[in-house]
Amino acid sequence: MVILITGITSGFGKAMAQRLAADGHIVYGTHRKDCQQLPGVHYIKAEATCQADVEAAVNSVLEAEGRIDVFINNAGMGIGGPLEFSSLEDCQRQMDVNFFGMVRFLKCIVPIMRKQGKGHIICLSSIGGLVGLPYQGMYSASKFAIEGYCEALRLEVRKFGINVTVIEPGDFSTSFTAQRKSVDNPEVHEAYPSYARSLASIEKDETNGLKPEFLAAKVSRIVRKKRPGYHYIISSFLQRLAVVARTVLPSRTFAWIMSLYYKL
Repeated sequence: MVILITGITSGFGKAMAQRLAADGHIVYGTHRKDCQQLPGVHYIKAEATCQADVEAAVNSVLEAEGRIDVFINNAGMGIGGPLEFSSLEDCQRQMDVNFFGMVRFLKCIVPIMRKQGKGHIICLSSIGGLVGLPYQGMYSASKFAIEGYCEALRLEVRKFGINVTVIEPGDFSTSFTAQRKSVDNPEVHEAYPSYARSLASIEKDETNGLKPEFLAAKVSRIVRKKRPGYHYIISSFLQRLAVVARTVLPSRTFAWIMSLYYKL
């Protein structure tokens, strides 16, 4: 299969590109900055926030291969901090990369798959797209947006033979933790005393989380399925349990549990 993945410089993207290429697929991947390239993977320099870059990337794959069988939207970034202190510029950047970056690619990808009469769209969301995470509110908002968009898209394109799958990873040990842009000044910590200990807890969970190769192995199986699922939560048992708890517990009870877990 011909597979296009966004954001393959590191983390999930790199692990998926490596695994899918090893599986024998024709893999193309986008990247923003220069990086060490994996053998057997075709690299395309493109910024998800630039419409011209997105169109050029998709067209280059189509011109070379004549089709795109699987599209994996992976490119993303995160900002952390109390929502009150998150700048509008950072909030806009968060949505532009995580949500509108996906939208830009899908505006190009869906017509191709519709004309093919088949295709598989896989979008990486997060546990934070199912549960609002304190001090990661804008990140959660961007992932909730992906969930809603893909749910609607799935209904619209199913008659064209296009499958839409959303993957919700939990805590993973990747460079995402170090690259997160976090609000940090005395005023923030004075207003929100729980912020520092909560962020430390979050980063500890991520650092001790699953390896990206674990997710890549799951994706390897998902792309081979004739009838892939709508959702795959790839996380620890405790985090999967939290998602279930959110649907069955009273909202106030669940909020209390979350406050305890995140040391608020």
